[in-house]
Amino acid sequence: MAGQSFNFGRIFLQPSVVFFRSQLSFGFVNRKPVLPGHVLVSPLRVVKRFCELTEEEVADLFTSTQKIARVVEKVYGASSLSIAIQDGPEAGQTIEHVHVHVLPRKKGDFEHNDDVYKALDEHDKQEDSLVAETGSATNKGLRSEEEMAKEAAYLADLF
Repeated sequence: MAGQSFNFGRIFLQPSVVFFRSQLSFGFVNRKPVLPGHVLVSPLRVVKRFCELTEEEVADLFTSTQKIARVVEKVYGASSLSIAIQDGPEAGQTIEHVHVHVLPRKKGDFEHNDDVYKALDEHDKQEDSLVAETGSATNKGLRSEEEMAKEAAYLADLF
């Protein structure tokens, strides 16, 4: 998506990693996906906790999540989806901006189904520690801006 950068908490996302935008929400690819096709959906307004969203933002966020989920499930050949919000630090939220994880799921992708939540928790902590240590989430096994932009461009063409 052309234009200005998007705020994701204290992180500035390049428009090239954003593949979907509605009136109040946006969808973007993940720097370090837990599974192929793991994307995020967030309100445009930076809001720390889910209950701080307006009714309009909640409706838009979930409508956007539903639209994105349909596409991601089909594109990545999934048979199911895990859709999750980690709302607050004790729930595993590390970026202080409401966001919905959309993960396309396939039989056998985790030994135990609920292991996806452990993977999400560890994933977010690893990325947040990289930001804290380096001021950015580059390198150390994370995808490049080019890789992310390629996936975002592909997904954007489906909306």
